[in-house]
Amino acid sequence: MRTVTLPGGEQVPCLGQGTWLMGERSDRRAGEIAALRAGVELGMTLIDTAEMYGDGATEELVGEAIAGIRDRVFLVSKAYPQNASRDRLPQACAASLERLGTDRIDLYLLHWRGRVPLGETVEAMQALQHAGKIRHWGVSNLDTDDMAELVEAGGEGCATDQILYNLTRRGPEHDLLPWLGEHAMPAMAYSPVEQGRLVRHNALVGIAADIGLTPAQTALAWVLRQPGMIAIPKAGSVAHARENGAAADVMLEADVLARLDAAFPAPRGRVALDML
Repeated sequence: MRTVTLPGGEQVPCLGQGTWLMGERSDRRAGEIAALRAGVELGMTLIDTAEMYGDGATEELVGEAIAGIRDRVFLVSKAYPQNASRDRLPQACAASLERLGTDRIDLYLLHWRGRVPLGETVEAMQALQHAGKIRHWGVSNLDTDDMAELVEAGGEGCATDQILYNLTRRGPEHDLLPWLGEHAMPAMAYSPVEQGRLVRHNALVGIAADIGLTPAQTALAWVLRQPGMIAIPKAGSVAHARENGAAADVMLEADVLARLDAAFPAPRGRVALDML
Protein backbone atom coordinates (compact mmCIF):
# COMPACT_ATOMS: atom_id res chain seq x y z
CA MET A 1 0.00 0.00 0.00
CA ARG A 2 1.37 3.40 -0.97
CA THR A 3 1.45 5.90 1.84
CA VAL A 4 0.94 9.63 2.39
CA THR A 5 3.00 11.53 4.94
CA LEU A 6 1.21 13.68 7.48
CA PRO A 7 2.78 16.84 8.92
CA GLY A 8 5.18 15.56 11.55
CA GLY A 9 6.26 12.57 9.49
CA GLU A 10 3.72 9.81 10.25
CA GLN A 11 2.71 7.77 7.22
CA VAL A 12 -0.84 6.60 6.52
CA PRO A 13 -2.21 4.55 3.62
CA CYS A 14 -3.26 6.50 0.56
CA LEU A 15 -6.44 4.43 0.38
CA GLY A 16 -8.65 4.12 3.44
CA GLN A 17 -12.25 3.25 4.20
CA GLY A 18 -15.28 5.50 4.60
CA THR A 19 -18.32 4.57 6.68
CA TRP A 20 -21.07 7.08 5.86
CA LEU A 21 -24.52 5.38 6.16
CA MET A 22 -23.03 2.23 7.68
CA GLY A 23 -24.38 0.81 10.92
CA GLU A 24 -27.91 2.03 10.24
CA ARG A 25 -29.49 -1.29 9.19
CA SER A 26 -29.27 -4.44 11.29
CA ASP A 27 -29.55 -6.71 8.24
CA ARG A 28 -26.36 -5.21 6.80
CA ARG A 29 -24.33 -5.07 10.00
CA ALA A 30 -22.45 -8.37 9.65
CA GLY A 31 -21.50 -7.64 6.05
CA GLU A 32 -20.35 -4.11 6.87
CA ILE A 33 -18.16 -5.31 9.74
CA ALA A 34 -16.70 -8.04 7.53
CA ALA A 35 -15.97 -5.45 4.81
CA LEU A 36 -14.12 -3.15 7.22
CA ARG A 37 -12.06 -5.99 8.63
CA ALA A 38 -11.25 -7.27 5.13
CA GLY A 39 -10.18 -3.77 4.17
CA VAL A 40 -7.75 -3.67 7.08
CA GLU A 41 -6.28 -6.98 5.94
CA LEU A 42 -5.81 -5.47 2.47
CA GLY A 43 -3.86 -2.53 3.89
CA MET A 44 -6.70 -0.01 4.04
CA THR A 45 -6.04 0.54 7.71
CA LEU A 46 -7.30 4.14 7.80
CA ILE A 47 -11.00 4.11 8.76
CA ASP A 48 -13.02 7.33 8.71
CA THR A 49 -16.24 7.93 10.62
CA ALA A 50 -18.04 10.77 12.45
CA GLU A 51 -20.30 11.43 15.41
CA MET A 52 -22.92 12.61 12.91
CA TYR A 53 -23.13 9.29 11.06
CA GLY A 54 -26.21 7.47 12.27
CA ASP A 55 -26.23 9.68 15.39
CA GLY A 56 -23.31 7.64 16.69
CA ALA A 57 -24.44 4.25 15.40
CA THR A 58 -21.67 4.20 12.79
CA GLU A 59 -18.99 4.82 15.40
CA GLU A 60 -20.41 1.90 17.39
CA LEU A 61 -20.20 -0.33 14.32
CA VAL A 62 -16.60 0.77 13.67
CA GLY A 63 -15.76 0.04 17.30
CA GLU A 64 -17.11 -3.46 16.90
CA ALA A 65 -15.24 -3.96 13.62
CA ILE A 66 -11.85 -2.92 15.03
CA ALA A 67 -12.16 -4.81 18.31
CA GLY A 68 -9.01 -6.88 18.67
CA ILE A 69 -7.20 -5.08 15.84
CA ARG A 70 -7.28 -1.51 17.17
CA ASP A 71 -3.50 -1.11 17.08
CA ARG A 72 -3.47 -1.84 13.35
CA VAL A 73 -6.00 0.88 12.55
CA PHE A 74 -5.53 4.61 11.98
CA LEU A 75 -8.87 5.82 13.29
CA VAL A 76 -10.43 9.07 12.06
CA SER A 77 -13.59 10.67 13.43
CA LYS A 78 -15.25 14.04 13.11
CA ALA A 79 -17.04 16.44 15.45
CA TYR A 80 -20.10 18.55 14.71
CA PRO A 81 -19.25 22.26 14.29
CA GLN A 82 -21.49 23.15 17.23
CA ASN A 83 -19.35 20.86 19.38
CA ALA A 84 -16.05 22.47 18.35
CA SER A 85 -15.76 24.86 21.31
CA ARG A 86 -13.47 24.67 24.34
CA ASP A 87 -16.31 23.42 26.53
CA ARG A 88 -18.07 21.03 24.18
CA LEU A 89 -15.29 19.42 22.15
CA PRO A 90 -13.93 17.39 25.12
CA GLN A 91 -17.44 16.05 25.73
CA ALA A 92 -17.97 15.17 22.07
CA CYS A 93 -14.60 13.45 21.92
CA ALA A 94 -15.32 11.45 25.08
CA ALA A 95 -18.63 10.27 23.65
CA SER A 96 -16.96 9.22 20.39
CA LEU A 97 -14.23 7.37 22.29
CA GLU A 98 -16.86 5.45 24.24
CA ARG A 99 -18.79 4.48 21.13
CA LEU A 100 -15.58 3.48 19.34
CA GLY A 101 -14.37 1.45 22.31
CA THR A 102 -10.92 3.01 22.33
CA ASP A 103 -8.82 5.36 24.43
CA ARG A 104 -7.65 7.61 21.58
CA ILE A 105 -8.61 8.86 18.12
CA ASP A 106 -5.70 9.00 15.69
CA LEU A 107 -7.11 11.95 13.70
CA TYR A 108 -9.98 14.13 14.93
CA LEU A 109 -11.59 16.52 12.47
CA LEU A 110 -13.90 19.51 12.56
CA HIS A 111 -16.67 18.21 10.28
CA TRP A 112 -17.46 21.58 8.72
CA ARG A 113 -17.17 25.19 9.73
CA GLY A 114 -19.81 26.60 12.07
CA ARG A 115 -20.11 29.58 14.37
CA VAL A 116 -17.31 28.66 16.77
CA PRO A 117 -14.22 30.76 15.95
CA LEU A 118 -11.51 28.67 14.28
CA GLY A 119 -8.96 29.84 16.85
CA GLU A 120 -11.08 28.42 19.66
CA THR A 121 -11.42 25.10 17.84
CA VAL A 122 -7.65 24.98 17.36
CA GLU A 123 -7.13 25.51 21.10
CA ALA A 124 -9.68 22.80 21.92
CA MET A 125 -8.03 20.35 19.53
CA GLN A 126 -4.59 21.08 20.96
CA ALA A 127 -5.90 20.53 24.49
CA LEU A 128 -7.21 17.10 23.47
CA GLN A 129 -3.81 16.31 21.97
CA HIS A 130 -2.05 17.28 25.17
CA ALA A 131 -4.49 15.10 27.14
CA GLY A 132 -3.69 12.11 24.93
CA LYS A 133 -7.28 11.76 23.69
CA ILE A 134 -6.33 12.46 20.05
CA ARG A 135 -3.03 12.08 18.21
CA HIS A 136 -3.60 14.46 15.28
CA TRP A 137 -6.30 16.95 14.39
CA GLY A 138 -7.60 18.43 11.18
CA VAL A 139 -10.62 19.84 9.39
CA SER A 140 -13.18 18.89 6.77
CA ASN A 141 -15.02 20.90 4.12
CA LEU A 142 -12.87 24.03 4.56
CA ASP A 143 -12.10 26.01 1.41
CA THR A 144 -8.91 27.93 0.68
CA ASP A 145 -9.88 31.14 2.48
CA ASP A 146 -10.97 29.15 5.51
CA MET A 147 -7.68 27.25 5.56
CA ALA A 148 -5.68 30.47 5.40
CA GLU A 149 -7.73 31.83 8.30
CA LEU A 150 -7.17 28.59 10.22
CA VAL A 151 -3.40 28.92 9.91
CA GLU A 152 -3.54 32.59 10.92
CA ALA A 153 -5.51 31.50 14.00
CA GLY A 154 -2.70 29.18 15.10
CA GLY A 155 -3.69 26.12 13.12
CA GLU A 156 -0.33 25.32 11.54
CA GLY A 157 -0.58 21.86 13.08
CA CYS A 158 -3.62 20.90 10.99
CA ALA A 159 -2.95 17.43 9.58
CA THR A 160 -5.45 17.34 6.69
CA ASP A 161 -8.48 18.87 5.03
CA GLN A 162 -11.09 16.24 4.19
CA ILE A 163 -12.94 17.40 1.08
CA LEU A 164 -15.37 16.27 -1.59
CA TYR A 165 -13.18 15.46 -4.58
CA ASN A 166 -13.76 13.18 -7.56
CA LEU A 167 -14.01 13.24 -11.34
CA THR A 168 -17.19 15.32 -11.21
CA ARG A 169 -16.03 17.59 -8.36
CA ARG A 170 -12.75 19.03 -9.60
CA GLY A 171 -13.05 22.52 -8.17
CA PRO A 172 -10.33 21.95 -5.51
CA GLU A 173 -7.72 21.65 -8.27
CA HIS A 174 -7.88 25.39 -8.95
CA ASP A 175 -6.50 26.73 -5.67
CA LEU A 176 -7.29 24.52 -2.65
CA LEU A 177 -5.13 21.54 -3.60
CA PRO A 178 -2.16 23.77 -4.53
CA TRP A 179 -2.56 25.63 -1.21
CA LEU A 180 -2.58 22.37 0.74
CA GLY A 181 0.48 21.19 -1.16
CA GLU A 182 2.37 24.37 -0.36
CA HIS A 183 1.58 23.86 3.34
CA ALA A 184 2.45 20.13 3.29
CA MET A 185 -1.10 19.22 4.34
CA PRO A 186 -2.54 16.12 2.63
CA ALA A 187 -6.06 16.22 1.28
CA MET A 188 -8.49 13.43 2.09
CA ALA A 189 -11.10 12.81 -0.60
CA TYR A 190 -14.50 11.68 0.57
CA SER A 191 -17.11 10.29 -1.86
CA PRO A 192 -14.34 9.64 -4.44
CA VAL A 193 -16.83 7.68 -6.55
CA GLU A 194 -19.63 10.25 -5.98
CA GLN A 195 -21.56 7.87 -3.70
CA GLY A 196 -21.49 5.23 -6.44
CA ARG A 197 -23.06 7.42 -9.11
CA LEU A 198 -19.87 7.58 -11.16
CA VAL A 199 -19.82 3.84 -11.84
CA ARG A 200 -22.83 4.29 -14.15
CA HIS A 201 -21.31 7.14 -16.17
CA ASN A 202 -21.05 5.94 -19.78
CA ALA A 203 -17.70 7.58 -20.49
CA LEU A 204 -16.11 6.13 -17.36
CA VAL A 205 -17.59 2.69 -18.04
CA GLY A 206 -16.04 2.71 -21.51
CA ILE A 207 -12.62 3.92 -20.41
CA ALA A 208 -12.50 1.42 -17.56
CA ALA A 209 -13.39 -1.45 -19.87
CA ASP A 210 -10.62 -0.48 -22.27
CA ILE A 211 -7.97 -0.66 -19.52
CA GLY A 212 -9.29 -3.76 -17.76
CA LEU A 213 -10.50 -2.07 -14.58
CA THR A 214 -13.90 -1.49 -13.05
CA PRO A 215 -15.34 2.03 -13.18
CA ALA A 216 -14.86 2.38 -9.41
CA GLN A 217 -11.21 1.33 -9.62
CA THR A 218 -10.61 3.81 -12.44
CA ALA A 219 -12.26 6.64 -10.52
CA LEU A 220 -10.24 5.84 -7.40
CA ALA A 221 -6.98 5.58 -9.31
CA TRP A 222 -7.71 8.98 -10.86
CA VAL A 223 -8.17 10.57 -7.43
CA LEU A 224 -5.01 8.92 -6.12
CA ARG A 225 -2.94 10.28 -9.01
CA GLN A 226 -2.71 13.51 -7.03
CA PRO A 227 0.37 13.71 -4.78
CA GLY A 228 -0.49 13.91 -1.09
CA MET A 229 -4.00 12.54 -1.64
CA ILE A 230 -5.87 10.06 0.56
CA ALA A 231 -9.15 8.54 -0.67
CA ILE A 232 -11.77 7.02 1.62
CA PRO A 233 -14.35 5.07 -0.41
CA LYS A 234 -17.01 3.07 1.38
CA ALA A 235 -17.51 -0.65 0.84
CA GLY A 236 -20.48 -2.53 2.25
CA SER A 237 -19.22 -5.99 1.34
CA VAL A 238 -15.97 -7.93 1.32
CA ALA A 239 -16.07 -8.13 -2.48
CA HIS A 240 -16.46 -4.37 -2.74
CA ALA A 241 -13.59 -3.83 -0.29
CA ARG A 242 -11.37 -6.04 -2.46
CA GLU A 243 -12.41 -4.13 -5.58
CA ASN A 244 -11.51 -0.83 -3.92
CA GLY A 245 -8.24 -2.13 -2.53
CA ALA A 246 -6.97 -3.16 -5.95
CA ALA A 247 -7.11 0.48 -7.07
CA ALA A 248 -4.23 1.46 -4.79
CA ASP A 249 -1.71 -0.19 -7.11
CA VAL A 250 -3.04 1.34 -10.33
CA MET A 251 -1.05 4.07 -12.09
CA LEU A 252 -3.07 5.46 -14.98
CA GLU A 253 -1.21 6.12 -18.22
CA ALA A 254 -1.09 9.60 -19.72
CA ASP A 255 -3.48 8.74 -22.56
CA VAL A 256 -6.04 7.44 -20.08
CA LEU A 257 -5.74 10.58 -17.99
CA ALA A 258 -6.25 12.65 -21.14
CA ARG A 259 -9.43 10.73 -21.96
CA LEU A 260 -10.73 11.25 -18.42
CA ASP A 261 -9.89 14.96 -18.61
CA ALA A 262 -11.89 15.23 -21.82
CA ALA A 263 -14.86 13.36 -20.36
CA PHE A 264 -14.74 15.15 -17.00
CA PRO A 265 -13.22 18.60 -17.60
CA ALA A 266 -12.08 20.72 -14.70
CA PRO A 267 -13.83 24.07 -14.14
CA ARG A 268 -12.26 26.95 -16.07
CA GLY A 269 -12.04 29.12 -12.97
CA ARG A 270 -12.46 29.04 -9.24
CA VAL A 271 -15.65 27.50 -7.83
CA ALA A 272 -16.70 27.24 -4.22
CA LEU A 273 -15.90 23.97 -2.48
CA ASP A 274 -18.74 21.48 -2.82
CA MET A 275 -19.84 19.39 0.14
CA LEU A 276 -22.29 16.56 0.74
